[in-house]
Amino acid sequence: MKMTWKKGAGIGVLVSLIGYFIGIWWSIEPDVIEPQALSANNSSHVAGYATTTSLIFTMETLLDKPGGWLSNDILPPSVFMDNMPAFEFGALEQARDLALVMRKEFSRSQSQSAADKDLLAAHSKLNIQHTSWLVPSAEGEYKDAVKLLKVYRAKIADVNNQDAQFYARADNLNEWLKEVQKRLGSMSQHLSASVGQDRLNTDLAGDSEASQSTPSLASKQIKTSWWKIDDVFYETRGATWALLNFMRAIEVDFADVLKKKNATVSVQQIIRELEETQQAVWSPIILNGSGFGVVANHSLVMANYVSRANAAVIDLTNLLTKG
Repeated sequence: MKMTWKKGAGIGVLVSLIGYFIGIWWSIEPDVIEPQALSANNSSHVAGYATTTSLIFTMETLLDKPGGWLSNDILPPSVFMDNMPAFEFGALEQARDLALVMRKEFSRSQSQSAADKDLLAAHSKLNIQHTSWLVPSAEGEYKDAVKLLKVYRAKIADVNNQDAQFYARADNLNEWLKEVQKRLGSMSQHLSASVGQDRLNTDLAGDSEASQSTPSLASKQIKTSWWKIDDVFYETRGATWALLNFMRAIEVDFADVLKKKNATVSVQQIIRELEETQQAVWSPIILNGSGFGVVANHSLVMANYVSRANAAVIDLTNLLTKG
């Protein structure tokens, strides 16, 4: 009886160790897209090919990385993991934003034009709940979205197909950058809340006649729960990883527009700041020291890079708005 108990305990420890090392393997973050992957096979560049490819690459990487899509897993060891699912969700939110703007802006010549049916269907499938594991499953819908995006990419690369288009214009690009600004600003605020702060209410600032549906306090204490610190960090890391893929593609597809506006260097600065967010994390845990305290605060370091990237995005939108 004693030997049976010891044998069972030993097997339990062995299974736990195997699960632990599998969890480490599945937590390895994917690489960013390489510039050569953004070019079409032919010598002449096809507008929209790089942007569509970056979106396809981002979703395929999330689905095909070690462990696959982990956010909807209900079995060990992935059910005990939270960092990689947070990374997946952050990247997915960026993919949804880009798919939305591709459907509403990039693929349409004007407000009266019809949306591309493949982009419309792809965006709809990307919006399924990322934790859905029954029918339909999240990864199943996302794989279908990738197939639809590949159909759209093939259409815009076909010189004989005049129905599908991608319009690389400054006003279209600005619409996507507005979404990027909102995401980066929100990420920066969430990261900064790791140490807690009294935040003044600026919701109605700048307009004396503005109003809101319900009254709110003049200031309030904002602080991220200690068990959510790492989730916020890795969600931001996933979002900036995806955004880095997209920015590299934007630099290719909108090269002429950026050159005309003398804004190429602004995109390069955004890319440089986003690259800093992907540096290796050497600490086994996400530290949450107080501002200028003895222990580092990884969230505040990440917030610094995100804020600088956001400032560069704001500068870029101003350049694109000017004639």
